[in-house]
Amino acid sequence: MRFDIITLFPELFEPLLTSGITRRAYESGLVDVHFWNPRDHAEGNYRRVDDRSFGGGPGMVMLAEPLFKCLTAIRAERQEAHPAPLVLFSPIGQVLSHAVVQKWSHSAGAVMLCGRYEGVDQRFIDQYVDQQISLGDFVLSGGEIAAMALLDAVARLQPGVLNDEGSHQQDSFNPALDGLLDSPHFTRPEVWQDCAVPAALMSGHHAQIARWRREQSLRLSALHRPELLEQARLSGKLSRQDEAFIQQLGHLTSSDNGGVDSKKL
Repeated sequence: MRFDIITLFPELFEPLLTSGITRRAYESGLVDVHFWNPRDHAEGNYRRVDDRSFGGGPGMVMLAEPLFKCLTAIRAERQEAHPAPLVLFSPIGQVLSHAVVQKWSHSAGAVMLCGRYEGVDQRFIDQYVDQQISLGDFVLSGGEIAAMALLDAVARLQPGVLNDEGSHQQDSFNPALDGLLDSPHFTRPEVWQDCAVPAALMSGHHAQIARWRREQSLRLSALHRPELLEQARLSGKLSRQDEAFIQQLGHLTSSDNGGVDSKKL
């Protein structure tokens, strides 16, 4: 897959592409990343890419014309029968989730626009942007961090990138965990600062270990993300044994804290 990234600061991406285990995805070409600076397509001695906002107000707005010329150059190089979607990272976009990342991981890629300043001229957005994505209800200085988040999440799902092919199957939000949170993890030593590794994990009994992890996943989801538990329930993912464990935790309707009695969890 190929991602073309429109950014004024391509140098911000260098550590992402050369560090950590996901660099395998970029070095091998599984995730092919190209950078495009709209300043290279701007006119005038100063290569201006922004201007003041009509109507007044603080901050600058990215000009439509350099972005259009940059996008035209990308389309010409990609030469696709079906043009890849142009994605803009913005507060009004679809919140990035595991399901969204999984969809992108099976795609041919995209053109990603990293906005800066107060944003992008709305006429360019209306005319050329196909999809908008958000990381959450907060504002960043630019779209680069959001683009890195999507690239990293997509890269780790590619075959051969992680040491263990099945490791991402146990990630939080993965369908393999019914969309719930992952269970806690422990390593050596067996006792650290008077805290021992849970006995179930030391038992060597695979079924017992699996059940402990399932119950911890249920417990953490009930405590921290109860909406995930409800989604799993509505999807028919919770067994009678799961429901019994949840009841034992005290996951009952409570007017004090929105349905979860945290004292019993």
